[in-house]
Amino acid sequence: MTEKTFNNYFSIMILTGIMLSVVIITGMKFDIEDPKAWMLIVSAIGSLAGVLSTILSANAKIITFLFGFIDVALYGFMCLVNWHEGQSGLGNALLHFFYFVPMQFVGFWQWRKFGAAKGGKVAARRLTNNQRTLSALIFFVGTVVLYFILSQFDRSGDHSLVKMAVFLDVLPLMFNILGQFLMSTAYMEQWFFWIGVNITSILMWSYSFASGQSDYAPIYIAKYSFYLLNSFNGLRIWLNLSRPKR
Repeated sequence: MTEKTFNNYFSIMILTGIMLSVVIITGMKFDIEDPKAWMLIVSAIGSLAGVLSTILSANAKIITFLFGFIDVALYGFMCLVNWHEGQSGLGNALLHFFYFVPMQFVGFWQWRKFGAAKGGKVAARRLTNNQRTLSALIFFVGTVVLYFILSQFDRSGDHSLVKMAVFLDVLPLMFNILGQFLMSTAYMEQWFFWIGVNITSILMWSYSFASGQSDYAPIYIAKYSFYLLNSFNGLRIWLNLSRPKR
């Protein structure tokens, strides 16, 4: 099986899986008399757009930023609703509206600059060792600082030393910040951060669902589970794309 054939089959599998999951979960949870039923529909639309975006990103296609814009705008809105109801999500809401949305335009411009303007794949790059060390340092310091900032806005009622809801909000936030920057500037290392985003997002929404805080959490658990599978494939593809030419 050729590389192109494998990627096509894998993309179809991911897209089919998330579509079936979203339809089934939405059908099971949807209640037309529930005033919050519209949240399920918004979550479903955003999840489908997000999966299309990640599949296209893994395959280094610039159109990823169109579906990415739809995904991050809707997801930010849902996180804001989640926080307004006394749950975690403020950090991700602020991140998506004030960082992710603008970065879709930055990424589109940067990918055009690196050769993806005419339907081809972007010219992937790799960080230097010093840049990797700096990225790790920024992640650590940012996580600590944001944890203490968001703790001041926590509405979960948790008074323990380490607030789980805040911690699970901060981790995907920091992974997202660095992952999006490296994606928009076409660096292979973005995929290590996307793997972190997906794992911590699954944990965050699982915690929200297990504590009975969110009826639409299963959609996001399914979404990030398929994202996680795709991120491993994206890492494999970008390792090849960014390999130094001999």
